[in-house]
Order: sequence, then structure tokens, then C-alpha cells
Amino acid sequence: MGVQRITCVSVLLWAVCFPTATSSPGGSTPNIIIMLMDDMGWGDLGVFGQPAMETPNLDLMASQGMLLPNFYTANPLCSPSRAALLTGRLPIRNGFYTTNAHARNAYTPQEIVGGISKDEILLPQILKKKGYVSKIVGKWHLGHREQFLPLKQGFDQWFGAPNCHFGPYNNTYRPNIPLYNNSQMIGRYYEEFEINEKTGESNLTQIYLEEGLNFIRHQTMARQPFFLYWAVDATHAPVYASRRFLGKSQRGRYGDAVMELDYSVGQILSWLVTLGIDKNTFVFFTSDNGAALTSGPHQSGSNGPFLCGKETTFEGGMREPAIAWWPGRIPAGTVSSQVGTVMDLFTTSLALAGLIAPDDRVIDGLDLRPALFNNTLTDRPVFYYRGNQMMAVRVGLYKAHYWTWSNSWEEFKKGINFCPGQEVAGVTTHTQQEHTMQPLIFHLGRDPGEKYPISVLSEEYQAVLRRVTSVVEQHQKTLIPGQPQLNMCDLAVMNWSPPGCERLGKCLKPPPSQPWKCDWPH
Repeated sequence: MGVQRITCVSVLLWAVCFPTATSSPGGSTPNIIIMLMDDMGWGDLGVFGQPAMETPNLDLMASQGMLLPNFYTANPLCSPSRAALLTGRLPIRNGFYTTNAHARNAYTPQEIVGGISKDEILLPQILKKKGYVSKIVGKWHLGHREQFLPLKQGFDQWFGAPNCHFGPYNNTYRPNIPLYNNSQMIGRYYEEFEINEKTGESNLTQIYLEEGLNFIRHQTMARQPFFLYWAVDATHAPVYASRRFLGKSQRGRYGDAVMELDYSVGQILSWLVTLGIDKNTFVFFTSDNGAALTSGPHQSGSNGPFLCGKETTFEGGMREPAIAWWPGRIPAGTVSSQVGTVMDLFTTSLALAGLIAPDDRVIDGLDLRPALFNNTLTDRPVFYYRGNQMMAVRVGLYKAHYWTWSNSWEEFKKGINFCPGQEVAGVTTHTQQEHTMQPLIFHLGRDPGEKYPISVLSEEYQAVLRRVTSVVEQHQKTLIPGQPQLNMCDLAVMNWSPPGCERLGKCLKPPPSQPWKCDWPH
């Protein structure tokens, strides 16, 4: 551990004394923190051009670390992207998709029967081999039934909820979502954990911040390497913020939530410095999918110059804000052109811990260490999936669309618009359009908004098509889809009687089981 000193500080509500390690930057077991936001867009950060000045701490984090403007999720919706992050595998491989309809997004509402497959190996399960203690704070979203919960999937601790904070419900036809402390329910959203529908006031982000800081302190005192998965959800509609931040931003309640999350990130990074473990802690900040433009303008963020948003495989739905931070290891103030994905966090975290990914399955994650430490670029494709269909692929600066659609005319006429103010003729279609014989190809450097397809008659198009076709053919040769986990729904499996409800007197009677094939409209 190297030389130690004793430090006494007061942070938030604590006054503590602890040993402060001055570990070598090259330590074999660095701490790992992944900060995953919910529905936060690429354009929500000041460092990416947001003029509202809501993210001074994230902007500072970028100046002290590395900004990755070409970073992607694995799916334009919450549950599949989280499954991909923790398994290092595309949702089509790990089973977090549906075959109930073609090219439809699916996730884990509380009526879902399935969850993360028992055949998948998650990041915290492997990190145990090197003595890591792992905690998730916030939203899980990989299945809410007991066999799917975090402590069954390698995490040692959990404080948070299995589903989105939708509600409130009357607990008759649909129960309010429970919050857990480890394996036991401790209350429900809108009941013990209040979210004010009218004002948006809630202390949840502060609670999640305190949980994260406490965990970091305990692990530092125990001198154990840790993995903190800080998956907060304040920017998911209905957005919320604590009283201190409400009304403070230029963008209304959504901006207030961003400001509070930014403050929380600053508190966590400052705590690492105070504890003397910043030079032995890898921190990565990103989001699960693009901003949910259909919730706008008051409940959604910005995807910057990119087309459309959450639910779509256009850039606005899948390109994410991303910052890597590790003082002494990641050069400060750098910007990397490396194309990355959330699946890379699986492979990179294992590599940093001196572990290797499982070799009995295809791992889609790339080891980002060359980019992070030396800004060395690795050429790799990005596959854009919507449900069971590969919709597009990025190769270099080119993106080829094999299928396009935003959402159906039926949903669009209900007011559900994934591309408000951004309709592009022949691109943001409301019927599923196949382009496999002649893909729509864009140059993302010249045209990040995907507005001007390259002419099929040009030499550029033909050269790119040959290159992309080879990549797609190779991908399809190795693709063995996993068993789909998101096909069946049943009201009887909702959060009626979670573990621990007896102690609280909060158990509810479920209805009779009547499973059906889930309807996924998007």
C-alpha cells in the first residue's frame, strides 16, 4: 500500500479519521467507479457546448481527464444498455431483446417475467477473483424478481430500485416500485421515498450520493479494492431534484436535475482526493442512452448536433457523453477520437484489475487502456441494434443504415415523437424501411446530424460500401443470438411482495397469473 498518513476531515454529515493510502499509480487492483446517468444526452454537458452552464464539475472532470466524444451505448433504451455494460456483450447476444416483433425496443417494466440470463457472467462476479467488493447504488433494471436482483449477480451491496421511478400508483392495479437496502425492501417510491409530482422535489439524488460516499469511505478504511456502480436516475422522466437545486437552472426541472448530478459527481471526485485514493481509482462517467426527446422540452435533455433521441438508432439515441478520470494515469485535458462503447467498460475494468474476460463466449467490449493511457487509437466497428435487428453500423467516420424508422404512425399520432423538429425525409421514417441492398451512408465528420446521405453514384459510396459490407458479413458469421429474455409479461410478477415487505407490513396481494406476450410498440 505504500506510505500511509492519518487524515481527519468533515464531509457532509461525517467527521471521520482514516488511514490515507498513497498507492502507486501502477497498483494492480485500482478501485473502479462507473457513473451511469439515465437518459442524459451528449449535449447536456458544458464541455460539449451546452450554454446553460449546469455542469462545472463534469467540465472540470474532463479538464483533469479524458473526453471521449465518440462513445456509444449498446442499445437506445435503458435495460439492454445496462445488460451490455455489465456483461460486455451486445443485447442480441446476452438475451436482453425481444422477438415478439421486428426491430422493437424492449426493457424491464415491473410486469416483465424475465431478467438477466443465468448463463451470463457479470463484471462484479469476475472482479471477486481479485478481492473486489462491489456495490450498485441506484437503478438496476435487469429484472426485479428475486432471482435476478444484484446480490444474486455478483454484487455484494445494493441501495436502490429494480425499476424506473414511474408512479405513483394506488397499489391496487399496480404497486409502487420498492427500494432495497441489499436484499431487503425498505420502502417504496412516492411512499417512504417521496417524489413530489407537482414540484419534482425529491432527496433521492442526495441519498444516493451519501450511499456512494459512505461505501467509498468504508472500503478505504478496510483497505479493500472496490467497484462502485453509481446508476442514478434523476434525469429520467419524471425528473426530480432536491429543494436546494429546484429552480436554479435555465432549463427548468431537467436542468435542475443535471445540476444536482453534476454537484454529486464533484463531491465524489473530491472525496477520492481527500481520502488519498484518487491516484488509484479509475472513474468513468457516461449515460445509458440518448436524451428522451419525446419527454421534452421540460423533462428531457439535449443530444447536441445529433439526430433524434432515445429509442432510435440515429446518433442522438446512441452516442453518449463520456469522461474518463484517473489522475496520474490518464493524461489531463485530453480528447480522444477513440470510438468506444459501454461494453468496453466491462473489458477495460477487468484489464485494469489484472483479469481477463471469459473466453467461452464472444465479448464485444474493447480494452480501452491504449486510448486512455497513450491516446492510441484502435479501429473497431459499432453495431446499432434495435431489438432483434441490426439497424446500422459505424466503420471509421462512416455510418451505414440497413434499416430506418423512428416510430410508428400510430404512436406518432398519439404525440410520441422521437425526433421533434428533426424530420429528415427518407431517414426518420414512421414505417420500417429496409435498405440492405443499398444502405443509407453518412459521413459523421461532415454530417453528424445524418441529414445528407452520400450519393450512391459516387466513388466514395462504392468504396465505403465494400468496406462496410465486409465488416457486417464478418459480424453476422459470429452472431449467435441469445435466448430472448424480454418476451413475456404477467401482472402477477409485479412488485407486490418484495423480500422484506413482511417486516414493513407492505406486502400486497398479487392478481392471478395470466402471462401474455409483451407488446413493445417502439
